[in-house]
Amino acid sequence: MTPPITNEADRVDTVKDEEVQGEPGDPELDLALSPPGPSEEATEVAKVVVRFAGDSGDGMQLTGSRFTAVSSAIPNDIATLPDFPAEIRAPAGTLAGVSSFQIQFSSSDILTPGGMPDVLVAMNPAALKAHLSDVPLGGTLVVNADAFDTRALGKAGYESNPLEDGNLKAYRVYAVPMTSLTLEACKDSGVKPRDAERSKNFFALGLLSWLYTRPIEPTFAWIEKRFSSAEMVRDANLRAFRAGYNFGDTAEMFETRYEVKPAPFEPGVYTNVAGNTALAWGLVAGARLARMPLFLGSYPITPASDILHELAKLKAFGVKTFQAEDEIAAAGAALGASYGGSLGVTTTSGPGIDLKAETIGLAVSLELPLVIVDVQRVGPSTGIPTKTEQSDLLACVYGRHGEAPAPVVAIKSPSHAFEAAIEACRIAVEYRTPVYLLSDGYVANSTEPWRLPDVDALAPIEAAFATGANHADEEGRSSYWPYVRDPHTLARAWALPGTPGLEHRLGGLEKADGSGEVSYDPANHAAMVLIRQEKVDAVAKSIPPAEVDDPGGIGSAPVLAVSWGSTYSAVLAGVRRVRSRGLEAAMVHLVHLNPFPENLGEVLARYDRILVPEMNLGQLSELLRARYLVDVQRITKVEGLPFRASEIEEEILEALGRGDLMAKESSDGADT
Repeated sequence: MTPPITNEADRVDTVKDEEVQGEPGDPELDLALSPPGPSEEATEVAKVVVRFAGDSGDGMQLTGSRFTAVSSAIPNDIATLPDFPAEIRAPAGTLAGVSSFQIQFSSSDILTPGGMPDVLVAMNPAALKAHLSDVPLGGTLVVNADAFDTRALGKAGYESNPLEDGNLKAYRVYAVPMTSLTLEACKDSGVKPRDAERSKNFFALGLLSWLYTRPIEPTFAWIEKRFSSAEMVRDANLRAFRAGYNFGDTAEMFETRYEVKPAPFEPGVYTNVAGNTALAWGLVAGARLARMPLFLGSYPITPASDILHELAKLKAFGVKTFQAEDEIAAAGAALGASYGGSLGVTTTSGPGIDLKAETIGLAVSLELPLVIVDVQRVGPSTGIPTKTEQSDLLACVYGRHGEAPAPVVAIKSPSHAFEAAIEACRIAVEYRTPVYLLSDGYVANSTEPWRLPDVDALAPIEAAFATGANHADEEGRSSYWPYVRDPHTLARAWALPGTPGLEHRLGGLEKADGSGEVSYDPANHAAMVLIRQEKVDAVAKSIPPAEVDDPGGIGSAPVLAVSWGSTYSAVLAGVRRVRSRGLEAAMVHLVHLNPFPENLGEVLARYDRILVPEMNLGQLSELLRARYLVDVQRITKVEGLPFRASEIEEEILEALGRGDLMAKESSDGADT
């Protein structure tokens, strides 16, 4: 069993150099297509943070993803942060319509996409205005000068042209006429000027590829393949990319080029993976490990839709996908599939969790496996659907009527989504319970290098379907009782419908433990409520203990930072930065949020100061306070953006009484 790799161009083998297949084809477009490689003129730097920004129609996500793919093939270590407008098509040229893509690429291990960008590529005035405040003084601005006309400046709220009025004198500004140079490069290609203008993002990509000595052959090959069915579009993109690269090489505008050396990686085969993609592959792997078909019932919703799109491609792996008419139908179909012997999965975001709650409560009563993927976003209601948040934790732990406990597993990074998805499948199948798998918009859309696992070494998941009668009455007659339980997991017996002799019925009315007959007996209801809770509590026996990162041993550091979900990378980076100052700080990361690891209470009791950063108003903090009666300090962020390492560093230093050490200038690039 091998996880599907759908983009071979993004696959990196660190044992031998990658061989890029494909030729640009048109001799007139050849650039001298040897990769730039190290240059005597290039200045070596350890890491760089680049942010591409423009109108939502300018192709910034495509530009950033291609720059990322090439950087991962060097290979640099990478971390990315895509950021989309909340509206499907915001007014062009306005701040609401700005789309951006940030990448940090490095010659060493990094954890976050960085904070302030070293370089901002701004394709129009709105992009410059929306992101300028994030660029440190002395930072680099690469600007499409052609876009700064009177109309565009007015849309962005500028009273004068910032490229001319001196307001950017604190920055290193490169005003490049990207649009006109792209039109000039494409003028004899047969492409209409309006269509040629759309290739200006490839001009920017070519320019940045020159500036940071990125290999160009993979991009040429990718353009050839991606636009093979539209010859003129292909040629326009190739010409624009070449023009951007040549401009950097010949304009004598830039003082130097920069080179980021390859990062050290363990030998193996790597792919540049996004969180939603890795999650989809993990669901497939989980179903295969359980030797069950995978069924996805889903209704499209930002930012979870890509999981549906990815799984729809994987029918060869026994996957069935159903795009339902609404969230309720999607959950019902997935639960019905589990009743029929499939691994039922439903994917959604916060609003869908609200709508699926009744069906999830039914799954608790039926005691059937169901994986509910919640890719969290800003709420309540529609909120800001393209921005990230961690505000569904309490809804997933408690958000059902009645006593309806369910395990909760949280993903910490894009590559971890594969492992976390398998874990959610394991718990759901082996304990016969719905399981929430929490991701968020940051994890879902970000990318990082991932070494492909040895899937043959993954532990099997035991479904243990009933094959015969499991009960004998007083007269010795055998029958099948659906609520006879495993003594270790408390999971009930699971028989496939249609198995001869194992006929049974299930439903939402309370059942008698063992026989499964409808029961209104108060004592039985009390017993069933307790058993369902004990079953979820029993999950803790099968999960690893909380691992504490404290160099001096558990309890030696004066401060413990507790992370969950996507706060992992920023918290770890912040802790490392505090330690680099010669101070002590410890960290524990939680993947299992219900139940908690069995040793967590003991760990928390060893520390006087406990910090809990989370992208909500303190939901994990509430759970820890209630469960362990410990005093925790909330560190909250509800801006639709992930934490920066510098923010965590500052909070830890304040807790240590050393806030004076926090440098005034940001150094978020140092996230090692």
